[in-house]
Amino acid sequence: MKINGIHHVSALTANAQKNVDFYRQILGLKLVKKTVNQDDPSMYHLFYGDEVASPGTELTFFEIPMLARRLDGTNAISRTGLIVTSEEALTFWEKRFEEKGVKKETASLRGGRLALKFTDPEGQQLFLTVEPSVQDGAKPPVHDEIPADFAIRGLGPVELTVAEADKTISVLTSILGFTEKAREQSNDGEIVTIFESGQGGAGTEIHVIEKAEGPVERSGRGSVHHVAFRVADAEELEKWHDKIAKAGFTNSGVVERFYFKALYFREPNGILFEISTDGPGFTVDESVDELGDQLALPPFLEHKRAEIEQRLVPIK
Repeated sequence: MKINGIHHVSALTANAQKNVDFYRQILGLKLVKKTVNQDDPSMYHLFYGDEVASPGTELTFFEIPMLARRLDGTNAISRTGLIVTSEEALTFWEKRFEEKGVKKETASLRGGRLALKFTDPEGQQLFLTVEPSVQDGAKPPVHDEIPADFAIRGLGPVELTVAEADKTISVLTSILGFTEKAREQSNDGEIVTIFESGQGGAGTEIHVIEKAEGPVERSGRGSVHHVAFRVADAEELEKWHDKIAKAGFTNSGVVERFYFKALYFREPNGILFEISTDGPGFTVDESVDELGDQLALPPFLEHKRAEIEQRLVPIK
């Protein structure tokens, strides 16, 4: 029973079309599932990943129109990492960001790897990091302007900024089984403690920054809603449910999401954690070639398709 890395990261956007324009057209990610928030089908839930929707590659967005902007603060998922496989790829992205007007910083070291921080048009904070190895079966998303060797290959480290680091670290290590890999000082003078899970590597890491003073983040467009961790299957997820419950955490119980099963709980600083199964995956209702083309609904929402489609603004 173990966490095998990051399953997905879910963030917030105020405009689904502009979100697709950036993540598909600028970053070159594949829109692997165009669906809705299963808890509120009036809003889109967009999933971006690699060409074959491999577990551990999905960055997702809930669309909430008219959502106010995020106000920076602590007790939040403060930055999301994405993987490229070489320093040459990072150089490609530095140039592409300059050409496309994407706000970025100078590349620097993070966790022994070069990292390039940037933001999307809504202020979502991200970074590209170099990780030569990718999981078996993963394939780079196809894009006319981005060579396969330079494509974004999946999720990298997820950064948490919290008021009381010891509490978050206790959950990561004592309950979820992460191990401390390194502790370093960032260019901003912040102390970053790096934890890894499973077999290690950028796609398994959580980076924790303690910021004891200052306000708590006000969620809005550009915020991250939650981070999900990978487990093998439903049987293992049930065991995680027992462990989380016995540790005293209020939780969702196992939730059927059709593409995977999920368990939700909040760690002591208030960040929402999810534990999710790798399967059955996003090709359970669409072939690889069809992924993201049409609005996909889980079977329990299919009878409401006409009503749901009427409420959504079509995405090109």
